[in-house]
Amino acid sequence: MKKILITGTVAFDEIETSKGSSGKVIGGAGTYIGLASSLFSNRLAIVSIIGDDFPKNEIKFLNDREINTDMIQIVAGEKTFYWKGKYHENMIGRDTLVTELNVLEKFNPKVNTEFSSSEIILLGNLHPAVQNSVISQSTNPERFIILDTMNFWMDNALDELKDVIRKVNLIIINDEEAQQLTSEANIFIAGEKILKMGPQKVIIKKGEHGSVYLDNFQKYILPAYPVTSLVDPTGAGDSFAGGIAGSLSNKSEIGFKEIKEAMIFGTLTASFCVENFGVEGLRNLDYEKLSKRLKIFKSYLT
Repeated sequence: MKKILITGTVAFDEIETSKGSSGKVIGGAGTYIGLASSLFSNRLAIVSIIGDDFPKNEIKFLNDREINTDMIQIVAGEKTFYWKGKYHENMIGRDTLVTELNVLEKFNPKVNTEFSSSEIILLGNLHPAVQNSVISQSTNPERFIILDTMNFWMDNALDELKDVIRKVNLIIINDEEAQQLTSEANIFIAGEKILKMGPQKVIIKKGEHGSVYLDNFQKYILPAYPVTSLVDPTGAGDSFAGGIAGSLSNKSEIGFKEIKEAMIFGTLTASFCVENFGVEGLRNLDYEKLSKRLKIFKSYLT
């Protein structure tokens, strides 16, 4: 089993959708990715930063899921990153109401010796400079790097983001972000342009319409799992990426077949995530529940 090194926020979220409000709950890209990956692997760690206001029982929860938290820095007397948002009725658009960076402003990631040799690195949503720092601390020349980014960094740190994109093996991006990055409305043309930026593989997410994979030789289109009880889309993309990384960690090689299977598991993990507020859809999820949904999903794909 390959080791997975994850970087991303560990945070507080407060979410409002047409289904209700979450109150202040734990969230952040690192948290969602870690929980999703932990369904497949017990050799993973999160590199992040929190304040001393982050509940110790939630750190224990991550540890109970066999997620190594030794590289989550805890800053005494400081507050954890906080985001509050409200989703539109269609559950696609959302408005950010409050963003408090807090400890995230000072984050300088430190990768320990145990995980610097990780075979898989998943760069969750953080400033590209932080992502680059994690890459530079990797000691494994054969590592497989996955990048999950968002349009905020295209608006505010495009040159640094392109430098990260150049170094990764797989980029996961949604259709709007792909269009913004390439100025191409057609996702297949956009994907081909992204491949020319450096990555060997591209996955473009299309929300309820599924996802598309491209490399220089092959394409694959996967529909979304038909979720009928959508409560909160927060963390769906992170869960998708985490499911992919977790699935790939059990493979001896990472080729077209392995990517296709990983995308299915990522899709299923995300489908559980959106059925409850925050991380609650993942909190009690296990591989057995995932496998049951896999059988249903595969019946749709035949």
